[in-house]
Amino acid sequence: MKRYRDYNSYLREIFGERVQKIPLDAGFTCPNRDGTISRGGCIYCGRRGAGSGAMAERGESLDEQIASGMIWARKKYGASRFIAYFQSFTNTYGPVVRLRELYDGALTHEGMAGLSVSTRPDCVDEAVLGLLEEYKERFLVWLELGLQSAHDSTLRQINRGHDVACFDRAVAAAHAKGLNVCAHVILGLPGESREMMMETARHLGELAAEGVKIHSLYVAANTPLAEVYERGAYRCLEREEYVDLVLDFLERLPPTMVVQRLTGDPVPSELVAPVWMREKSRTLNLMKKRFEERGTWQGKRFVKEVGF
Repeated sequence: MKRYRDYNSYLREIFGERVQKIPLDAGFTCPNRDGTISRGGCIYCGRRGAGSGAMAERGESLDEQIASGMIWARKKYGASRFIAYFQSFTNTYGPVVRLRELYDGALTHEGMAGLSVSTRPDCVDEAVLGLLEEYKERFLVWLELGLQSAHDSTLRQINRGHDVACFDRAVAAAHAKGLNVCAHVILGLPGESREMMMETARHLGELAAEGVKIHSLYVAANTPLAEVYERGAYRCLEREEYVDLVLDFLERLPPTMVVQRLTGDPVPSELVAPVWMREKSRTLNLMKKRFEERGTWQGKRFVKEVGF
């Protein structure tokens, strides 16, 4: 049996073949970094903003990024259809006319089947959602919203710059437009207990988000979190702890929710801790083993604990 609803299988259900995301850096910044909300950003956010830095650091245009990404995806996975994934920083943070130009430009490439836009819940308004809605007729569209935790106390501690209610409103507004929402969450945030993390899972289930990306918190160089870690005020999760937390989390999600990611991809040269984050395959293999050992699956506790 499949233990969770993985993203690649979901795409095969729709398209009948391998479809690969092409991560893109469109040169955006973030209101939590440029002074609109804060200049510090989230405490864990590094200079790349969880993206490639292709445009900001290497000066590669979107067309160049797409071309090289397609070559890589064809060679590694045999993919012939792709999703334009606007990943770096806040990808709705700008005038709608500019957003349309960027999204249109990416989607004109042959083989593009979808659009996925990663952003903050406080950076999606009616105009942005209306624009994304327009693409639904021809493409698979996902809106990726950073939540990280369903606890305002945690969001304040990590300097997130918005509260849980803001996320909830954004999800409701996206659903009103018929958009798929993928929530980003982080396990192992400072001060969070296991029960707090499980409450985040239950919250996502209640909101009926269509997808989730689960990350473990890691320490990147030259971030506020790195300073906290170096003072000994933060302890990273061990690999085994994280794996068990992920399974606990998935048990509490609806079985229909698409799991787009189970662990992060830190830049090795910028990773301070934990070192096990450099071994993604080993972590995923341990998850597979633990699923079987525990005889569990996504949604096992959803009906019982959420009451749906």
